[in-house]
Amino acid sequence: MSSAAPVAAGADRAGLRARNAVFAAFVLNGFAFACWVSRIPSVRDALDLSPAGLSLLLLALSVGSVVTMPLAGAVVMRLGRVRTVAAGAVAVAVGLLAVSAGADALTSVPVVAAGLVVQGAGTAAWDVAMNVEGAAVERRLDRSIMSRFHAGYSLGTVLAAGLGVLLLALDVPTWAHLGAAAVLALTGALLAVRSFLGAPPAPEPGEDAPRAVSLRTAWREPRTLLLGLMVLCMAFVEGTANDWLAVGAVDGYGTSHEVGVAAFGAFVVFMTVGRLLGPVVLERTGRVAALRGCAALAVAGVLVFVLAPSVPVAVAGAALWGVGTALGFPLGMSAAADDEAGAAARVSVVSSVGYAAFLAGPPLLGLLAEHVGVLDALLAAAVASALALALSGVARPPAAVRPGSSP
Repeated sequence: MSSAAPVAAGADRAGLRARNAVFAAFVLNGFAFACWVSRIPSVRDALDLSPAGLSLLLLALSVGSVVTMPLAGAVVMRLGRVRTVAAGAVAVAVGLLAVSAGADALTSVPVVAAGLVVQGAGTAAWDVAMNVEGAAVERRLDRSIMSRFHAGYSLGTVLAAGLGVLLLALDVPTWAHLGAAAVLALTGALLAVRSFLGAPPAPEPGEDAPRAVSLRTAWREPRTLLLGLMVLCMAFVEGTANDWLAVGAVDGYGTSHEVGVAAFGAFVVFMTVGRLLGPVVLERTGRVAALRGCAALAVAGVLVFVLAPSVPVAVAGAALWGVGTALGFPLGMSAAADDEAGAAARVSVVSSVGYAAFLAGPPLLGLLAEHVGVLDALLAAAVASALALALSGVARPPAAVRPGSSP
């Protein structure tokens, strides 16, 4: 017994180091993305783009992500989680540097677009690999903490937004801002992956090594596809708030832009708090019950926001909407990675399906808003939440990998 204790203690220390490293990877991923977002107006002005031209330019980042996401699982299986995050961070840094050069030095739309494609590809590979590593850390520590990793991503975006406001006020040029962000994101990611768990341990003599699940197989699994659909619904609910909640408050209730932004701020704050408290909720309720509760809160939050008799009630609805959105995406990633041998392929599939909502959701909601108005169009998020509620049971761990604690 005494000889086994140091091993267990060492394993715990390694797991805790990996937990902190994964959290840092999520923060840096969100930080790098939001640094670019904070500079979109500057790049638009530097390139003298019309609204239509800016829309096409912004599509480049999405193209890079959407093309890479389905392939990221294969990359993780071939290179491993450590190398994939490192490679993704290199691509993100290169993309940011290309964007800064194309905007400030070359004034070239094609160069900026190419940089955004590379950044989008790097972000996608980094995203899938760090989610797979996060699930491995959950298994190592026997705790459901994926939501806190995703809270780290939100924290990174908030830090980048605050820094962006400061640097813009100081008239710091785009090349200096994005160049420094590229160096920081790359250096931080390379340091973080040094504490990753890495590849799973080799099987004991006489044991059969678990067979890895191929991408082709994962795309044919009903549970994986249903998980992807559930994550897509919750991503649509989250993306709808990101893109349209403030506009809905302004157009629907006749408020000022500041109040509209405050409503969106309530959504973001309560979503982040919900993710930070997620492990506590999961220990008490289990994964499926937590998902069902969040989806139900999201339905209620959207309905309150749209049907509120006053602006304060609408803001309260936005906060409830944020809490309801908190756990859907991270718990979907955890569920996809329940079986370590198939984690990379299944996370890649679920991410690919889920991220389609971030790409297609905003324009589809815009088309709906043309006919019924922005505020009423937001009811589509309530419908998506209800569908996610109906699908929540698919997140229950398969019997073969179900832990002793409640699912």
